[in-house]
Amino acid sequence: MARKIYRGKALDVAFDLDNCSHAGECIRGLPAVFDTERRPWIQPDGADAGELRDVVARCPSGALEIVEREVAAAAGRVEVTATEGGPFLLTGDVCVLGPDGKVLREGAKVALCRCTKSANAPFCDGSHAR
Repeated sequence: MARKIYRGKALDVAFDLDNCSHAGECIRGLPAVFDTERRPWIQPDGADAGELRDVVARCPSGALEIVEREVAAAAGRVEVTATEGGPFLLTGDVCVLGPDGKVLREGAKVALCRCTKSANAPFCDGSHAR
Protein backbone atom coordinates (compact mmCIF):
# COMPACT_ATOMS: atom_id res chain seq x y z
CA MET A 1 0.00 0.00 0.00
CA ALA A 2 1.32 3.40 -0.88
CA ARG A 3 1.52 6.24 1.58
CA LYS A 4 -1.80 8.09 1.66
CA ILE A 5 -2.25 11.77 2.50
CA TYR A 6 -5.27 12.92 4.50
CA ARG A 7 -5.78 16.64 3.91
CA GLY A 8 -6.89 19.09 6.56
CA LYS A 9 -7.38 22.85 6.61
CA ALA A 10 -4.28 23.51 8.72
CA LEU A 11 -2.28 20.26 8.51
CA ASP A 12 -2.12 17.16 6.37
CA VAL A 13 -1.42 13.71 7.81
CA ALA A 14 0.34 10.95 5.89
CA PHE A 15 -0.22 7.28 6.71
CA ASP A 16 1.73 4.27 5.45
CA LEU A 17 0.06 0.99 6.45
CA ASP A 18 3.15 -1.00 5.43
CA ASN A 19 5.11 0.73 8.20
CA CYS A 20 2.43 0.63 10.90
CA SER A 21 3.26 -1.42 14.00
CA HIS A 22 -0.36 -1.14 15.26
CA ALA A 23 0.63 0.35 18.61
CA GLY A 24 -2.66 2.30 18.71
CA GLU A 25 -1.17 5.57 19.99
CA CYS A 26 -3.17 7.51 17.39
CA ILE A 27 -6.54 5.94 18.17
CA ARG A 28 -6.10 6.27 21.94
CA GLY A 29 -4.63 9.76 21.66
CA LEU A 30 -7.18 11.44 19.36
CA PRO A 31 -10.23 9.29 18.62
CA ALA A 32 -11.94 12.32 17.02
CA VAL A 33 -9.22 12.31 14.35
CA PHE A 34 -8.26 8.62 14.15
CA ASP A 35 -11.22 6.23 13.94
CA THR A 36 -10.84 2.94 12.05
CA GLU A 37 -14.64 2.49 11.93
CA ARG A 38 -15.06 5.67 9.85
CA ARG A 39 -14.12 6.53 6.26
CA PRO A 40 -11.86 8.30 5.81
CA TRP A 41 -10.42 6.98 9.05
CA ILE A 42 -8.15 10.02 9.51
CA GLN A 43 -9.80 13.44 9.71
CA PRO A 44 -7.06 16.00 10.48
CA ASP A 45 -9.56 18.78 11.24
CA GLY A 46 -10.96 16.81 14.20
CA ALA A 47 -8.45 18.44 16.60
CA ASP A 48 -6.33 21.54 16.83
CA ALA A 49 -2.94 21.52 15.12
CA GLY A 50 -0.96 21.29 18.37
CA GLU A 51 -2.85 18.22 19.62
CA LEU A 52 -2.57 16.58 16.22
CA ARG A 53 1.19 17.17 16.08
CA ASP A 54 1.59 15.74 19.60
CA VAL A 55 -0.31 12.53 18.87
CA VAL A 56 1.32 11.95 15.48
CA ALA A 57 4.71 12.43 17.17
CA ARG A 58 3.85 9.51 19.49
CA CYS A 59 3.53 7.11 16.53
CA PRO A 60 6.44 4.75 17.27
CA SER A 61 6.86 3.38 13.74
CA GLY A 62 6.64 6.58 11.75
CA ALA A 63 3.66 5.26 9.79
CA LEU A 64 1.95 8.55 10.63
CA GLU A 65 3.60 11.83 9.77
CA ILE A 66 2.58 15.45 9.60
CA VAL A 67 3.06 16.64 6.04
CA GLU A 68 4.42 20.14 6.05
CA ARG A 69 3.19 22.18 3.16
CA GLU A 70 6.58 23.85 3.06
CA VAL A 71 9.13 21.21 3.97
CA ALA A 72 12.63 22.16 4.99
CA ALA A 73 14.68 18.99 5.38
CA ALA A 74 17.44 19.07 7.94
CA ALA A 75 20.08 16.38 8.01
CA GLY A 76 21.18 15.36 11.45
CA ARG A 77 21.73 12.63 13.95
CA VAL A 78 19.79 9.37 13.93
CA GLU A 79 18.86 7.85 17.28
CA VAL A 80 18.11 4.15 17.73
CA THR A 81 16.07 3.01 20.71
CA ALA A 82 15.64 -0.67 21.57
CA THR A 83 12.16 -1.03 23.07
CA GLU A 84 11.41 -3.70 25.64
CA GLY A 85 10.01 -6.67 23.73
CA GLY A 86 9.36 -4.55 20.65
CA PRO A 87 11.04 -2.98 17.64
CA PHE A 88 14.09 -0.81 17.22
CA LEU A 89 12.80 2.77 16.89
CA LEU A 90 14.89 5.04 14.66
CA THR A 91 14.34 8.79 14.73
CA GLY A 92 16.07 11.52 12.80
CA ASP A 93 16.95 11.73 9.12
CA VAL A 94 16.37 8.01 8.47
CA CYS A 95 16.91 6.16 5.19
CA VAL A 96 16.49 2.37 5.13
CA LEU A 97 18.10 0.57 2.19
CA GLY A 98 17.33 -2.95 1.01
CA PRO A 99 19.99 -5.56 0.18
CA ASP A 100 19.95 -4.31 -3.43
CA GLY A 101 20.65 -0.73 -2.32
CA LYS A 102 17.15 0.54 -3.17
CA VAL A 103 15.45 2.88 -0.71
CA LEU A 104 12.80 1.01 1.28
CA ARG A 105 11.75 3.91 3.51
CA GLU A 106 12.76 7.47 4.21
CA GLY A 107 11.35 9.56 7.00
CA ALA A 108 11.74 10.99 10.45
CA LYS A 109 10.72 7.75 12.22
CA VAL A 110 11.01 4.06 11.42
CA ALA A 111 10.28 0.96 13.50
CA LEU A 112 12.49 -2.01 12.57
CA CYS A 113 11.54 -5.55 13.55
CA ARG A 114 13.65 -7.20 16.24
CA CYS A 115 11.66 -10.39 16.73
CA THR A 116 11.97 -11.59 13.10
CA LYS A 117 8.24 -12.43 13.00
CA SER A 118 7.17 -9.45 10.90
CA ALA A 119 5.46 -10.19 7.60
CA ASN A 120 6.75 -6.79 6.48
CA ALA A 121 10.45 -7.20 7.32
CA PRO A 122 12.57 -5.29 7.99
CA PHE A 123 9.74 -3.15 9.38
CA CYS A 124 7.76 -3.93 12.53
CA ASP A 125 4.14 -4.92 11.90
CA GLY A 126 3.27 -5.60 15.55
CA SER A 127 3.77 -9.37 15.27
CA HIS A 128 5.82 -9.37 18.49
CA ALA A 129 2.62 -8.57 20.41
CA ARG A 130 0.72 -11.59 19.06
